[in-house]
Amino acid sequence: STEQSRAVEGGLPADVIALSLEPDITRLIPIGLVAEDWNADEYKGMVTDSVVVFITRPGNPKGITGWDSLLEEGVEVITPNPLTSGGARWNIMAAYGAQIEQGKNEEEATEYLRQLFAHVPVLDKSARESLATFSGGKGDVLLGYENEVITAQQKGEELEYIVPDQTILIENPVAVVTESANPDKAAEFISFIRSAEAQRVFGDKGYRPIVPDILAEFDFPTPAGLFTIADLGGWADVTTRFFDPNSGVVAQILQQ
Repeated sequence: STEQSRAVEGGLPADVIALSLEPDITRLIPIGLVAEDWNADEYKGMVTDSVVVFITRPGNPKGITGWDSLLEEGVEVITPNPLTSGGARWNIMAAYGAQIEQGKNEEEATEYLRQLFAHVPVLDKSARESLATFSGGKGDVLLGYENEVITAQQKGEELEYIVPDQTILIENPVAVVTESANPDKAAEFISFIRSAEAQRVFGDKGYRPIVPDILAEFDFPTPAGLFTIADLGGWADVTTRFFDPNSGVVAQILQQ
């Protein structure tokens, strides 16, 4: 996601950008490639939702049930590097926020992250690479998007998943590139992918539709402790606090 955002910044022609993280959209505002009011619509600039889930081997042999299960002795957790992967950032904030939802304070939630990384044997560059690592036999549980594992299942991969009681709502942003050669068509395309027809396609492929009436047609579970990035301070604060490559919480943990 961030690499794609940087490619557009570097001159890659694009009409529409649909990325993993809101910051990968908003970083293009100061240089004039995305309008300041990109998220002023009723969907706040989003096109689909998902949640962070636990992906396991068939039969869930390690008995993964919740976030505490990930810290049990002998459990290997696969998640990509949050300094390079947008998907990993959702995973880390899901893990952190889940601790807050369970009544822990910020220091205790940070300590959970420190212990969690001790169970991560390899940090792939992207969420897709981590899925390939897990599918190849490495690890006991994969932190990932609900839609990713549904897609894998639809392709015949023998994977199961658990939606934890506390998890984060993944919100996927989309925007028109201001330098698009076809700005009207780009805007029409974004309108189309929010239509009932398109939202049903997303739902069929494992994404949670953002149109309430279409979401209601599907049987996606709603965790009791579902929270958003806004509940944790919003991406501007979270990115600096957790993901600054020099002083962020994650960088400090990885350096230890």
